[in-house]
Amino acid sequence: MSKVIVIGAGYLGEEILRVFRDGGWDAQGATLSGGGDFIPCDVSNSGSVGELPDADAVVHCASSGRGGGDAYRQVYLEGCRNLVQRFPDARLLFTSSSSVYAQVNGERVTEESETVPDRETGKILLEAEQVVTGAGGVVARLAGIYGPGRSVLLRKFQSGEAVIEDDGKRFINQIHRDDAAKAVFHLLTLDEFSGGEIFNVSDSGSLSQLEVYQGLARIFGKDLPPFGPRDLNRKRGWTHKRVSNEKLRSRGWEPLYPCFLDAVGGL
Repeated sequence: MSKVIVIGAGYLGEEILRVFRDGGWDAQGATLSGGGDFIPCDVSNSGSVGELPDADAVVHCASSGRGGGDAYRQVYLEGCRNLVQRFPDARLLFTSSSSVYAQVNGERVTEESETVPDRETGKILLEAEQVVTGAGGVVARLAGIYGPGRSVLLRKFQSGEAVIEDDGKRFINQIHRDDAAKAVFHLLTLDEFSGGEIFNVSDSGSLSQLEVYQGLARIFGKDLPPFGPRDLNRKRGWTHKRVSNEKLRSRGWEPLYPCFLDAVGGL
């Protein structure tokens, strides 16, 4: 039985653990505080990472706790450096973010597109990616994660907080938690491991903000939210792009939920 360690067993990490266990792996989660079935591990501390057991594969999907540049540097950049040092022979996958693409004109972006994030956090993610790919690991650039009990768009729509920014034409890129977890499993279990490569993990239907809220209004029989100014303080930054998942799909992965509106009934 192969062994995988998932660093950061939160909303996504717990689902990754479940998918690996269903696939017959010995899957163990590691969190900052440990407890229960989880190993205690501070991924930013080389000594703590050094105490982790051996593994055939490692997933870094720990959260920065909504911190800024310092937290990103510790958790992601130093965390990746520590994991690369501790597991030189394991298959390593780092869950980065599609926020490293800062395009604002509705472009279709692939893994070859320019990455010039306008925020310090995005620049740190790129540094962490380089550490991982340079060591032969894989980077998964995740779009915005949603899933059961967790959808900012749906919550704001149902609570009446939703606002359609400008003309609503800005594209929103998302990925269902279950599809993201299966993408991680898929990439780490390919017969020919794609070491050193980057993959976008997004669904197949980038919708405009207007299309999202029109769909929700139709599904729930409610009025469309009001129009208003754009929110320039979004955590992931203000961008307008369509993230392509073509490269990942060419490796045999397909999303169970090709579009956000396909999944709304189960949220």
